[in-house]
Amino acid sequence: MSKYNTLYNKIKKEITDGRLKYKSKLPSVRKAALIYNVSRTTIQNAYFALAADGFIISEPQSGYYVSYHKAKESNRKNSTRKQCILYDFKSGTADKSSFEFDVWRRYMKNALRQDSRLLSFGEPQGEYELRAALSDYIREKRNVVSSPDRIVIGAGHQSLLAILCSLTEKKSTVSFPDKSFVQGASLFGDYGFDVHYRYKDAKMIYVSPSHMNKTGDVMPNRRRIELVKHSAQNRSLIIEDDYESDFQYNSMPAPSLHALAGGENVVYISSFSNLLLPSIRISFMVLTESLAEKYKKNIFRYNQTAGKTEQIALCQYIRDGHLKAQIRKTRRFYTAKTKNFAGLLKKEFENAEIEISENALKIIMTVPFDKSPEIFETHGISVLYEQEENGTLKLIFNTSAVPQKEFYNAINALKTLLF
Repeated sequence: MSKYNTLYNKIKKEITDGRLKYKSKLPSVRKAALIYNVSRTTIQNAYFALAADGFIISEPQSGYYVSYHKAKESNRKNSTRKQCILYDFKSGTADKSSFEFDVWRRYMKNALRQDSRLLSFGEPQGEYELRAALSDYIREKRNVVSSPDRIVIGAGHQSLLAILCSLTEKKSTVSFPDKSFVQGASLFGDYGFDVHYRYKDAKMIYVSPSHMNKTGDVMPNRRRIELVKHSAQNRSLIIEDDYESDFQYNSMPAPSLHALAGGENVVYISSFSNLLLPSIRISFMVLTESLAEKYKKNIFRYNQTAGKTEQIALCQYIRDGHLKAQIRKTRRFYTAKTKNFAGLLKKEFENAEIEISENALKIIMTVPFDKSPEIFETHGISVLYEQEENGTLKLIFNTSAVPQKEFYNAINALKTLLF
């Protein structure tokens, strides 16, 4: 059993036995590494797994806390929060109609037939064939030019950011666009970085140009150019999270920061959770030349977190052109779905301000509101919101998890609560 699995089971037992109490704080990554006499990467991987299984939760700029507790049956029955969510406009869960399961199943079955390859552990950096396919893909799609040797694959952004933290100067400053980037900010904080939200003062700048905040704003070209110039002049490192770059509605597709900077001072990160399925946990990052050299010298310290079978399947899926087809299908599907729901909202809420985000995945509706926003979830509606000081409420809808046949029922439920 791997070190992080052993540690995972140890901490899990302490939580389920009650030795680690509900809401108690866990040691930081640095302190835990000293306590358990293992590497920080091992601690981070164990914490990731515990968080994924619901035993702990990450709080921004604070650390990890126990989120599991043995609630009494009577309390569970009486809890209004435990009511079933009927209309989920918050989670971003994929719509079943957006993905060809039969096609992906065929590639997974083919990967499972490659017996000899599955007998060995995966390459720490990721399977070379997939890295080569990704190299061609990002060059054509985003003009990100990189050899496979500078691409690192992992299961989700956090595992990749943990590697990046280990390669960069500790106790440095890192900035985020706003406080909605909870997981990234928490991870950097655990590694000893000074986290704040003004990029002009930071040595590392985390930015998601195609999804700058929870309302889905897209960074304009002028600001992209300014950021690239600032990075070059101040020798700061940009971490470009290219999340949702395939979804543009109100604007033309913008160039990547990596392309604008010519690959200098930019680490490019992307994934397939929105294009394929959230459960296909394969992300990748493109390191700069200097960071790639440092990574290779220390590659023995890292384990591959993404499944080898899925990597083999995804490689052939990309090579056969299915990813390009899936991008076209997903863009059309979710754009039409968003426009449809926005049109229904405009018809039923004539006095509300309603707009579609630039990435075409969200609808922002501003309405007068003098109640507690908690009533939405207690009445089966999960939605992001911002309560304004002038007595209005800004609701942010992501329609991906709600079937189109339920749109009318969802709107009727909203009308009941808002009026």
